[in-house]
Amino acid sequence: MSRLSRYLPLLLPMLLLAGPAMAQQGMSAVTVTTNTDGSQEYSLTLQVLALMTALSFLPAMVIMMTSFTRIIIVLSILRQALGLQQSPNNQVLIGISLFLSFFIMSPVLDRVNANALQPYLAEEIDSREALARAELPIRDFMLAQTRVKDLDTFLNIADIQVDSEAEVPLRVLIPAFVTSELKTAFQIGFMLFLPFLVIDLVVASILMAMGMMMLSPMLISLPFKLMLFVLVDGWNLIMGTLANSFGLGAG
Repeated sequence: MSRLSRYLPLLLPMLLLAGPAMAQQGMSAVTVTTNTDGSQEYSLTLQVLALMTALSFLPAMVIMMTSFTRIIIVLSILRQALGLQQSPNNQVLIGISLFLSFFIMSPVLDRVNANALQPYLAEEIDSREALARAELPIRDFMLAQTRVKDLDTFLNIADIQVDSEAEVPLRVLIPAFVTSELKTAFQIGFMLFLPFLVIDLVVASILMAMGMMMLSPMLISLPFKLMLFVLVDGWNLIMGTLANSFGLGAG
């Protein structure tokens, strides 16, 4: 406190002199341009600030607005069905899900780049129009994967009446899309679980008939499940099924 009181008379004049300069520099960032149609365009500094703020929501957007949710749930159920606790580990599963999601979402990202990003970088459209154009491909993807029942449920909860799917707001579309993805993922996971469950039942019955009740059936059935998964080329089937479940194989 004694050192602070010693330097305080020197710091106060510096702060008073720096205040007007900082205010003048800050005013240049808060500039709003009114267009001829009445809309407003913010300065580049505020656009960058808004973009950095939006980046904090990027993980949630990647998880909830893409194919990531379905893929990671199916892969997690597959690992449990095989009886493997930590192999593949979580980092590997997340990496597979991310890159497979990029592969599945590449047509959507190409449309966003061609219709919104490149015209905006070429200064042909403003930021609002670019955002509206970028929203359309993502909306089309989510609508194609969302069940009508789930969409109607959230529309009724929000008490919103729409005449077409294009009028569905994002705050309703996103939770409906996530609900549909969860149901689809568990349906695929159930089909994956059945053959491995049969192997577990057969091995448990054999061990009980032989009187080896103290031996864990999971330990004996694990090699047979791995052998079955490798013989049928399981990873190729899983990746192909997940990609085709989003309609990539239709074209």
